[in-house]
Amino acid sequence: MVGRLVDIFVPLAEEESVALARVARQAGLAVVDARVVRRSLDARKGHPIGFHLQIALGVVEAPAGLPPPVQARRGSRVLCIGAGPAGTFAASRLAAAGVAVTLVDGGKPVQPRRHDLATLTQRGELDPDSNYCFGEGGAGTFSDGKLYTRTKDKAGVRAVLDELVAHGADPGILVDSRPHIGSNLLPKLLTAMRLRLEAAGVVYRWGDMVSELVVADGRVIGVRTRSGAELLANAVVLAVGHSARPLYEQLHRQAVALEAKPFAVGVRVEHPQPLIDRLQYGQAFQHPRLEAAFYHVTATVGTSAGDRGAYSFCMCPGGWVVNSATEAGRLCTNGMSLKRRDSPFANAALVVSVEPRDFASLGPLAGMQFQRLLEERAFAAGGGEFVAAAQRVPDFLASRPSTEIGKSSYRPSVVPGDVRGALPVFVAEALSGALQRWDKVLPGFASSEAQLVGVETRTSSPLRILRSEASLQSPSHPGLFPSAEGAGYAGGIVSAALDGYRVADAVLVGLS
Repeated sequence: MVGRLVDIFVPLAEEESVALARVARQAGLAVVDARVVRRSLDARKGHPIGFHLQIALGVVEAPAGLPPPVQARRGSRVLCIGAGPAGTFAASRLAAAGVAVTLVDGGKPVQPRRHDLATLTQRGELDPDSNYCFGEGGAGTFSDGKLYTRTKDKAGVRAVLDELVAHGADPGILVDSRPHIGSNLLPKLLTAMRLRLEAAGVVYRWGDMVSELVVADGRVIGVRTRSGAELLANAVVLAVGHSARPLYEQLHRQAVALEAKPFAVGVRVEHPQPLIDRLQYGQAFQHPRLEAAFYHVTATVGTSAGDRGAYSFCMCPGGWVVNSATEAGRLCTNGMSLKRRDSPFANAALVVSVEPRDFASLGPLAGMQFQRLLEERAFAAGGGEFVAAAQRVPDFLASRPSTEIGKSSYRPSVVPGDVRGALPVFVAEALSGALQRWDKVLPGFASSEAQLVGVETRTSSPLRILRSEASLQSPSHPGLFPSAEGAGYAGGIVSAALDGYRVADAVLVGLS
């Protein structure tokens, strides 16, 4: 029987299984012939809360993934620098094409990386090579495993999600409109992917940071590492994350084509999760079918530096604020949550757009130095040892340091302080105006129950490693293929993985 798709709305009062059986019965089919292929929560104000379901009745062809890669000529070798989503998925596609892949990462595999995170959160001791930003899986490993993306490449997205499910992710990510894996489940999935790639011939080289590109006759032919090793290949996929500052500096010294790009900076805001649930769900906020509530807010605000966009970013329902620092004496924050999303806190970045014209200089590394300055201020505001300053929102709006604060999920600890003072004036102005607007839409959002932990600077790369639109190679250094978030071309797990696939296919053009 040729299948068809049916869209229905299921209110909270009706169980999904009951609705599925009803639709199947109306179509004259058995329940086993009806399945949910898309699910999204509708909690809009003025509408009944429930779920929009797309149901496949009968045999409906699954969305197509990517076609197999072009096979490479025998003896082809490629280096993938960085074991985040872009590097891992590029390595997967290249290995499937018969390429001998070496994946180089200055951090550690996910399990020993977890031990370093425990040391950081419990004692404030930072390993600059193994932390929330560096190591297997990249920054997304311990940032909730969010998988939603705005990309229109449905085949590519399906290929990424299918690969994640094949390695242990919940199949529900193929259905949910805002899928996530959870920071507690990602390590097992990453380990399974690594074991499969090693079985396919991919060689991993851990704890050996790239220190220099090897160039011959105007072309990148490999890299040198901190240990002194020289690794040669037909092509180098540069898939480092948005915090690869020593490598950015080295690329600049080697005259690789770079440019400063816009990004955003701000703070982490924490609310009690029940407050956000009540704001978003109203009287239904304790319904057992409703997960910890999500929000997204935006505003354009006039400041002394002109109009600026302010918005929430990386919202983590039922999550924790974490220390995403990578350098001694510099503090920055991020957010994460587990699959259950059962922390008593909701957190999100509240950030303001910054432009290259805002930086003290106009060089390609100016945005990175701008980030560092804010992180040094945040470190000082907390008194050292990665203790973070926290400030209640009413105090932030009144430009006064907090003298007392509420509980926080941030570890090792928070102290009352002046988060506003760590920010540029125009960023503080934009956040003040935006918070007051958001409080009108979500009453209580800017109340004393909300507090800010600062600063958030790593929303995206502060620079772009330029690449040709056609070949995806560096225009100044052929043979170098900049990829994903660290190069300024993606943001988030799925879009980074997709860019890894895309770059792998571009590499294969020259190897087939």
